[in-house]
Amino acid sequence: MKANFLYLLIFSLIIITISELIGFQLITIGAVNIGLLPLVFAILITMILSFQIFRKGIMKKVFSKANINFSNKYLLFIMLPLMARYGANVAPHIKEILEIGWVFIFQELGNLGTVLLGLPAAIIIGLKREAIGATLGIGREGELAYISEKYTLDSDEGRGVLSLYIIGTLFGAIFFSVFAPLLLDVGFRVEALAMASGVGSASMMTAASSTLVARMPELESTILAYASASQLLTSFLGTFTMVFLAVPLQRFMYNLMVRGEK
Repeated sequence: MKANFLYLLIFSLIIITISELIGFQLITIGAVNIGLLPLVFAILITMILSFQIFRKGIMKKVFSKANINFSNKYLLFIMLPLMARYGANVAPHIKEILEIGWVFIFQELGNLGTVLLGLPAAIIIGLKREAIGATLGIGREGELAYISEKYTLDSDEGRGVLSLYIIGTLFGAIFFSVFAPLLLDVGFRVEALAMASGVGSASMMTAASSTLVARMPELESTILAYASASQLLTSFLGTFTMVFLAVPLQRFMYNLMVRGEK
């Protein structure tokens, strides 16, 4: 196990080095500029190498079950220093943030979008009880814990939230790193996009805010402060929003759309 962990560390250093050498890349598609961070390349390279066809020899040891479980279990702890830094970025802008504090609270209602928009779409494409787990939120730790406690992960609802959790882990950071600058080019204000970065996932928030900073470095402190404040608020209020608003709304909509389903 220790030998396999050493392979994981060496592999991580190699991937980080390659990604940093690639650096920030700006892709222009028509009038839209999409910024790709080293983080995106690190995720993409790791995803490709994790395919079963490449899991041979040393790569099999890198992606051993023990290493995968370790990475999943301690990801939050690895992100804590980064979150501490983001928290420190809030202080210089605390007065400005408090002045528009109602906007941060109001945006929490955006968490209901997964139910209002996602649930009907999931049912239309044929999902049943899986839709409950897949559309309760963005499928992060809070939703995973709620569904696993209420339904267990072996249930249809559990499979739904677990599928979303895996997809979010694999593609979430990539999606946000591309989508945030895309909306910036469309005409959204950078402050609004920075606030929207705090969706409850540290990696997704980092990807979105970092690409915004890369596009507008002169507003780095403002972007990071808004994103951090939004992330902290979402982490604090997200559970209450889910339990007292999203769950009752989802239950009502599901029963209305799938009649006779218990």
